[in-house]
Order: sequence, then C-alpha cells, then structure tokens
Amino acid sequence: MSRFKNEVAHLTSHVKTLRFGAGALFVLALVLGGGWWSAPRDLTIHVPPDLRSGSTRKWWEVPPESVYAFTYYIFQQLHRWPANGEQDYARNLNALSPYLTPGCHAYLQQDLDTRRAAGELRQRVRGVYEIPGRGYGDDPTARVKALSDRDWIVTLDLNADEYYGSEPVKRALVRYSVKVTRSDQDPERNPFGLVLDCYSQPPQRISAPVTVAPAPAKALSIEGATP
Repeated sequence: MSRFKNEVAHLTSHVKTLRFGAGALFVLALVLGGGWWSAPRDLTIHVPPDLRSGSTRKWWEVPPESVYAFTYYIFQQLHRWPANGEQDYARNLNALSPYLTPGCHAYLQQDLDTRRAAGELRQRVRGVYEIPGRGYGDDPTARVKALSDRDWIVTLDLNADEYYGSEPVKRALVRYSVKVTRSDQDPERNPFGLVLDCYSQPPQRISAPVTVAPAPAKALSIEGATP
C-alpha cells in the first residue's frame, strides 16, 4: 500500500514541477513579447547619394552628405514664400517645427514677429537656392564640419531673391552657417532624426562668379544679408 502512496506522491510532485515550468515559460514569453512590442518598427539608415561604388555604414552613423542634404532641403522650404510672406513664413514655421529645436523655433518666431511688425513680409515672395559651384560636391570638407557624432555645422552658400508682387526688391548672395543636431525623439513627425538649431554665426554677404539677371534700377535695392 505504501508503494502506491509513494508512486502517487511522486506523480503529484512531477505535476507540480511541470506546472512550475509551464508558468516560467509563460512569464518568459510575456517578457519576450513585451520586448518585441517595444522594439522600433522603422529603422532609418542613411545611404550616400552616390551609389556608383559600395559603401559600408554603421546604421547609427549619419554621413555628412546626408546632413547637408537635410539642412539644405529644410532651410529652402522654410524660406520659400510663394505668395505672401506674412502667411507663408508663419505656415512654414508651423509645418516644419518638428525639424527645429525649441530654441531655433522661438528665434524664428521672434524673427517672424519683428519682420511682420516692420512690414517686411506683406506681399513678399521669397526663395533661396544653391549658388552654382558652391554645393556640397564642390568642396565637401568646407560644407559640413562635424563637432561630434551628434552635432554639425553646415555651410550653405545661397542666392536669396525677394519680390514685392512682381517687382524684385532683394537679390543677395549669402553664406549661412547652420547648426544641426541629432534628435530621434519623434520619428513619426521627423523621420530624418535631425533638427536645425539655427545659426552658429550671423549670415554673411559673399561674392561668387555667378551671373545674376539685371533688374530695373528703380525697383532693385540690395538689402543686408538677413536670413
């Protein structure tokens, strides 16, 4: 009789062991499921624009050509006023806020308010574009300066044109030194993972061997190198 009792006790202990093991596996599955659920669904990899030759990159590194391309694109969109500077500048600032640091956004908002109060935006049409021969490919080392693996200074040599209605009021060649920093806080609104931190130094007027179409003397006045 004792033999049967020992066998039952043994089976009962084995069942308890199996239950404990099943419970441990269930907890482990929950932990693994939580890790899988919290893993990023999208991974941004910066690929050099020139794909004629192979390139090996660590996925967390941002190459300088990508930093320059991002800076030029966002900066150009920010300063594109197709119809009316009062409305276009404000709309651009709001739409591009995910690509700006809070400090840069506040600086540009103050610039918007100052220009609006001075009447410099009403009915203004504006655009900036790269000066031929002054792009990234012409002198890469002079265009992007790496301060760390998360901070850069990008030099943009741009032609800035402004019109009041159909009359040109500003045409200037300007060098902008723009601070850029890495920020992966909101990939849904900013898939680049980079933000502009405005200027490292004030914009500067420059000269370049570029032909600018003439405009009527009575309508054209060269203003200071304002952003």
